[in-house]
Amino acid sequence: MRTILADNLLDALTANAPLVFGHRGASADAPENTLAAFELAAQHGAHGIELDVHLTRDQQLAVIHNATVDATTNGSGAVAEVSLAQLKELDAGSWFAPEFAGERIPTLDEVFAAVGRRLFVNVEIKSAVPGIEHALAACIAQRQMEARVLVSSFDAGILRRLRPLLDVPLGFLCPFVDSAWLDAKRNQQMYAALHPWHASIDSELMRRARESGFMVNAWTVNDSARACQLKKLGVNGIITDQPVAILAALASC
Repeated sequence: MRTILADNLLDALTANAPLVFGHRGASADAPENTLAAFELAAQHGAHGIELDVHLTRDQQLAVIHNATVDATTNGSGAVAEVSLAQLKELDAGSWFAPEFAGERIPTLDEVFAAVGRRLFVNVEIKSAVPGIEHALAACIAQRQMEARVLVSSFDAGILRRLRPLLDVPLGFLCPFVDSAWLDAKRNQQMYAALHPWHASIDSELMRRARESGFMVNAWTVNDSARACQLKKLGVNGIITDQPVAILAALASC
C-alpha cells in the first residue's frame, strides 16, 4: 500500500524514503512507457513513475525511451522526424503481449492527466533537441505539476537550459559519481538529486552525497535483497521495473 505524507515530491523523498518509482511504469508487467504501464504502477502501490520524453517533429512531447519507434511499436523511424498524429497511429502494446494490442504512445500531458495527481513523476529527457526544454517547461506549468515532478537527464547541458525556465527539482543521471563532481558548488546549487546506477552506491557515496546536499535515487533495482541494502544505506528513491515486488521487499526489511 502506498503511504505518502506530503504532496510535494522533495518533501516525500525526505519523509517517506525510500519512495518506489515504476521504471517506465510497471514495465515488467505491461508495455513500457504506456498509460497501461503507468496505471498498473499506481495499482501496484508505487509512489511514482519514471518515464522518458522525446520531441516530435511538431514539437510535442512523446513518452518513449528510444529515439526511434522500432523496438516498442509496429512502426519504424525516428520520433523527431514524425508528427504526433503519425505516432498515434502506431501500436505500442502488441510487442509486449497480445492483450495490450492498441496501446498508443502517450504524450506527457496525457500521462499527467491520467496519473499526475496520484503518482509523482520523474521525467527523463532523452534527447537535447532544440526546443524540448521549452515544451517541457510549458507542459509542467500548464498542468501545475511543479511540486510533483523531478526532471532528470544524463545530459547536463539540457538541464542547464531548463533551469531558468521553470523551478522544478533536477536530478543528474550518472553510472558513477566522483568526488570532484560532488564537491563542485555549481552542481550543488543546480541539482536536488543524484541518480546513480544502483551498483555504484555504497556507504561512502551516500556519506559524500549527504555532505554535499544531494538526495540519491537508485536505478534500476529489480532484486529484493539489493533493495533492502539500499534502504539501509538511506537512498531516497528506488526506480524499478517491478514496483509490487520491491514494495513488498521493503516492507519486510
